Amino acid sequence: MRLTLTCLLLALAVPAAAQIYKYTDANGNTVYTNQAPDGVATETVKLPPTNSVEMQVPTAPIANPATTPAAKAVYSVLQLTNLPSEGALRANNGTFSVGVKLQPRLSPGHRLRLLLDGKPYGQASNVPLLQLSNIPRGEHSLAVEVLSGEQSLQQSATETFTVQRVNTSSPALRPPAPTPTPRPAP
Repeated sequence: MRLTLTCLLLALAVPAAAQIYKYTDANGNTVYTNQAPDGVATETVKLPPTNSVEMQVPTAPIANPATTPAAKAVYSVLQLTNLPSEGALRANNGTFSVGVKLQPRLSPGHRLRLLLDGKPYGQASNVPLLQLSNIPRGEHSLAVEVLSGEQSLQQSATETFTVQRVNTSSPALRPPAPTPTPRPAP
């Protein structure tokens, strides 16, 4: 890419370095050309030097551990809310929402994504209220991370909670068996 750009710039610079001639034609019009006509008095046009800029060689940035996203917290507060601190979370269909407390507010271009049991869960969103669906019963861990594109900038502390769902095959939830109707005596 750089070689192509350099060749293109050199090709454009060659005509700029060519000689320019000025003369007056038979109709009295002033004509500028890069080829002096035969038999006509011409005048050489002196052009001012063209601007030039030396190309800067790009250097790779030196990684400073103090400025890397993992070492520098973008948000002073990043935590999950609406999870029970003790006891189980009762969600019969396994669907519930969790909030995210952020300070300062979520920056443009940043997104929030949940990490359920250490794995990314759902789509990244810029809304600080995230929904989980059909989560199986039992103990789970949940955290939220801030993304910039696909890069993780910061992650909250991991919260452990238990989902409690009603067991629909429980005998206590089955409808009572129909009682037989007594037969009349013969």
